[in-house]
Amino acid sequence: MTSLKTYVITRVLLTIPMIFILLTLVFFVMRVLPGNPVIAMVGMKASQRYIKQLEHELRLDKPLWEQYVDYLNRLLHGDLGRSMIWGRRPVINEIMDHFPATLELTVWGFIFSVLLGLATGVVAGVKEGGKMDFAMRVYSIVVYSLFIPWFGMVLQLIFGVWLHALPVGGRINPLLTPKHITGIYVLDSMLTWNLPALSSSIRHLMLPSLTLGIVLSGIYTRLVRSSLIEVLGQDFIRACKSRGLPERSILFKHGLKNALIPILTMMGLQFALLLAGAVLTETTFSWPGIGTFLMERIEYRDFTTVQGTVVFYAIFVALISLIVDLIYAYIDPRVRY
Repeated sequence: MTSLKTYVITRVLLTIPMIFILLTLVFFVMRVLPGNPVIAMVGMKASQRYIKQLEHELRLDKPLWEQYVDYLNRLLHGDLGRSMIWGRRPVINEIMDHFPATLELTVWGFIFSVLLGLATGVVAGVKEGGKMDFAMRVYSIVVYSLFIPWFGMVLQLIFGVWLHALPVGGRINPLLTPKHITGIYVLDSMLTWNLPALSSSIRHLMLPSLTLGIVLSGIYTRLVRSSLIEVLGQDFIRACKSRGLPERSILFKHGLKNALIPILTMMGLQFALLLAGAVLTETTFSWPGIGTFLMERIEYRDFTTVQGTVVFYAIFVALISLIVDLIYAYIDPRVRY
C-alpha cells in the first residue's frame, strides 16, 4: 500500500503540470482574442505614437514567445506582474483587495449547500421509496438545473422588491464598513465588536449565499441519499438493530458517519464550483469580489491581471482539493492504493 507521504508527493507533483497548462492556455487565449489593452486604456483618439510607446513599455511589441518566457520567468520568482491599467498596481495587491469578498461569499454558500444537502439527503435516504424520497429527488434535479443569475434575480424580486426584507446588492452599508483586519466583513465586525456592521454584512450575504447554496445543494442531496441507503443496508447496521440500539443513534452515529466518507471529495470539488459560480452570483448581486473584478479586467484586456487572477484561482483550488484528498486518504486508507 502506498504511504501517505508518497500519496501527498504524488498529488503535489500532479498539481504542478495542471497549473502550468492552465496558465499557458490563458496566456495565449488572451492574446488571440480581438482587442488591444493599450487602446482600452487610452481610448481610440490617442495618437499612434503614444500607443506604440505604451506597447513598448508593456513589452507588448515583443514576439509572443518572448512575452511568454518573460511571463514564466517572473511567475517562477513569485511575481504575478503589474496591472496594465489603474496605476500599474501589483496584480497580487489587486487580487487581495477583492478575494476576501469572494471567499466570504463562497464559505457561506458552501455552508448553506452542505446543510441543505445533508438535510434533504438524509430525509430521502431514510424514507427510501416513499413520497418524501420522491420529493427530495425532484428537489435535487430542479435546484441543480437552475441558472444562477436567473434564480438570484427571482430571490431579489421576492425578498428585496416585494417583501423589502433583504438588500438586493452590495456587500454592506457603506456607512457601517468595519475596520479592515481580514477583509471578511462578518469576521472583522465580530473582531471589532461592531454589531451594526455585523448585522448589515449578514443581511447583505443572505441572498447571494442562499442563491449559491440552494443551487449546489442538489448534488449533495443525491450523494447523501445514495450513500446512506447503501450504508443502512450493510451487515453492521443490521447488527446494531439486533442489539436494540435506538434508531436515532443508528442513523447518525453509525449510518450517516460512514455515509459521509465518500462525500468529502465531492465537498472539495463543490468548493471549487462555488468559486466559479461566485462569478455569476457576484455580477447578479453587484458583489465586489474577484469574479466581478475578473470580468472587468477581461473587458479591458488587462492581460497580466487576468493571467495572475486565473493562476491565483488555480493554486487556491488545487490547495483545497489537495487538503480534501489528504483528509479522505487519512480517513479511508484504501484511496492510497
